[in-house]
Amino acid sequence: MLRVKKLDIFILKSFLMLFIGTFFICLFIFMMQFLWRYVDELVGKGLEMSVLAQFFFYSALTLIPLSLPLAILLAALMTFGNFGERYELLSMKAAGIPLLRIIRPLIIFCTFLCCTSFYFQNVIAPKAQIKLLTLLVSMKQTSPELDIPEGVFYDEIEGYNIYVKQKDRETGMLKDVLIYNFSDGFENAHIIWASEGKMEMTADKQHLYLHLYNGEQFENLKSQTISSNNVPYRRETFREKHTIIEFDGGFNMVDGSFLSDRSDSKNMIEISQSIDSLSHRADSLGRSMYNEIKASTYRNIVLSKADSVKIVETNNKINVDSLFNSYTLAEKDKTLGSAADRTESLASEWNMKSYQTTDADNNIRKHEADWHKKSPSP
Repeated sequence: MLRVKKLDIFILKSFLMLFIGTFFICLFIFMMQFLWRYVDELVGKGLEMSVLAQFFFYSALTLIPLSLPLAILLAALMTFGNFGERYELLSMKAAGIPLLRIIRPLIIFCTFLCCTSFYFQNVIAPKAQIKLLTLLVSMKQTSPELDIPEGVFYDEIEGYNIYVKQKDRETGMLKDVLIYNFSDGFENAHIIWASEGKMEMTADKQHLYLHLYNGEQFENLKSQTISSNNVPYRRETFREKHTIIEFDGGFNMVDGSFLSDRSDSKNMIEISQSIDSLSHRADSLGRSMYNEIKASTYRNIVLSKADSVKIVETNNKINVDSLFNSYTLAEKDKTLGSAADRTESLASEWNMKSYQTTDADNNIRKHEADWHKKSPSP
């Protein structure tokens, strides 16, 4: 019995040493792939290390269930490959130990990992997904870090276009600065030119503070009379001028409550309840559309009593082709045009109505797919 326990400990220890390494390698690969998808939201935003740490932490939590199966496979192959290379597996078989008995510690450990993976996928991953999506939305709404290029109009600041001919990287001085201020409207533009200038962010990261030297300012003035052909303007020459521009360069976390309706942010019980609600809503929508179409487009023809008696007496079938051929050329053109217009109108109406049912069906399928992703059954 003691030898059997030592064998179990030896096999499990060899597997765990490889499993830990392969797990973090797989997790790192998945995180790099995930990071590549959202690199545009991270680069050039001037995000703090705490924000980036939250991003990597929540992304790692959501990727743990994906990394576990691959890590188990690689660790098991490497473990028994090493046993076979060192003839340890052959020695176990020669000692009369069956293969199922050899892999029993791994089966027990993998069963534990399956339960852990299901817990992560069903409980922790939805919460981490909401946090991660909220963080991504906040990153997208964060203004990019201020870096005005040389020789190009910079329009990342709302209501402003800034042109800098040359920049001194060491002193931070800007040469030949041209600023177009359209915050009061295009017709009331303010234009500032300065031979030199310097730009810095305020301590609260809500405004830009501009120091301009040796320049001029032009401002359009509204004409007092509508019939005036000339637009007056005001010109100002300055040796030193300071101005403030509103620019929110800080990171602000948005309210992520609007993400709670996503299927990947719910556990299996919540997904099942949502599927029932969505299916009931889709059925109600389909029935209402059916009743509406039946009462309008495909309604039954209502005949008077006299018409019904005539149909019963004649009992003749109407030949549509003969009736159409009896028309004159103008009547045929009018009939075909009316039918084409009616068909296009019905097709357009059905396409508009199909958007609602298509969105409802797609939402139901997304919930069902996420339910199966979290389900431990094969």
